[in-house]
Amino acid sequence: MNAHTVESGEFAGWHYWPTDPFEQAAGPFFYRHVDGEAVCAFRVQKKQLNGMGIIHGGCLMSFADFALFGIAHEEMGPSGYGVTVAFTSEFLGGAREGDYMEARGEVLRAGGSLIFVRGVVTAEGKPCLNFSGTIKRLRER
Repeated sequence: MNAHTVESGEFAGWHYWPTDPFEQAAGPFFYRHVDGEAVCAFRVQKKQLNGMGIIHGGCLMSFADFALFGIAHEEMGPSGYGVTVAFTSEFLGGAREGDYMEARGEVLRAGGSLIFVRGVVTAEGKPCLNFSGTIKRLRER
């Protein structure tokens, strides 16, 4: 999947996938590599809050799912396409409007068709969500 680069603003130089309409509606979310490590991030907007003014759990899980692919980007292969076949998470904390959210993690194993990833989402540097997932690589059609 071809990534685009943000040209201006807070996330200038970061990458995103503009062909995923859900991610654009739920996010937008961004990723980049810093010293060989994948970093995914976004800033919490009002549209991502629940009725109590705290980030919606569904937004956190959507961002973590995005982060699976950001973290595994180098392992995705020529097509860059894949689907999440397993995902688990535990909520550790919350976030409020304007908070800087970041996900970092690692690829535990990349096999022939499956990639196993784990990571942590932080809100202003404090753990917010622990996650792990499995991606199945797809061939471009």
